[in-house]
Amino acid sequence: MVRLLKHLLVFAALLFVALPFLWMAYAAFMPKEAVYSGEIFSKVGFSLENVRGLAKEGFWERLLFSLGLSSTVVFLQLLTGLLAAYALRAGLGLLPFYLVLMTVPTELLLVPLYGVLKNLALLETFWALLLPFAASPFVIYLVYQGMRAVPEELLEAAKLDGAGHRVLLFRILLPLVRPTLVAAGVLAFAAHWNLVLYPRVVVSDPGLWTLQTWLTDLQRKYPTDWGLLSAAALFAVLPIALLYLLFERRVVATFEEGLKG
Repeated sequence: MVRLLKHLLVFAALLFVALPFLWMAYAAFMPKEAVYSGEIFSKVGFSLENVRGLAKEGFWERLLFSLGLSSTVVFLQLLTGLLAAYALRAGLGLLPFYLVLMTVPTELLLVPLYGVLKNLALLETFWALLLPFAASPFVIYLVYQGMRAVPEELLEAAKLDGAGHRVLLFRILLPLVRPTLVAAGVLAFAAHWNLVLYPRVVVSDPGLWTLQTWLTDLQRKYPTDWGLLSAAALFAVLPIALLYLLFERRVVATFEEGLKG
């Protein structure tokens, strides 16, 4: 009986969490007349009208742009994270510096970063969206934690065989920390994908808007078109949802290993 109650409580909590997402998916493909009439259950139907409306508004172009931008950011963060984590493991005494950087809210850096970009004439350019995110203290620390788990004896044996830094990093450490890199990449992609304030501040050209920034403009333009907004939100969250579904075990395992370490 107690076990049954536990299962019921878990199911109720899961339903409570999933209900907004289920409603969003339902409203995205619901006929507009059902939304405006309020008869959302009596007029059940399937319609691609909202999807076609998104195409007219330029949704898919913004989606592809954000996918390309966030993927490039992830690649740069993993590359810089790998190099910096190796330097930390090799004895570079900057770990406290990275830990302090992890505690600084991103919004706090917005004003000074805006001034730097302005002085470099990078405002209103693609580089303003990319370069400030080329490195991440969080990714560096996560990869460093993964490298710490590699036995020192393995690296010492490789050094005795004449291995240099390049061999140690790319031939030995890289394959061993690849699962950590995957988890860091998923988290880095999600963090950059969900940025709203920063892209709005540094670029005003709609052609350089990220998807999340574009969504805020769509909401102002059609504040009561719940079907269109639900469709936009549904397709905007799909890349993140798919990434987490594919690599959820790896992300959880990475954090569990970090807590044990």
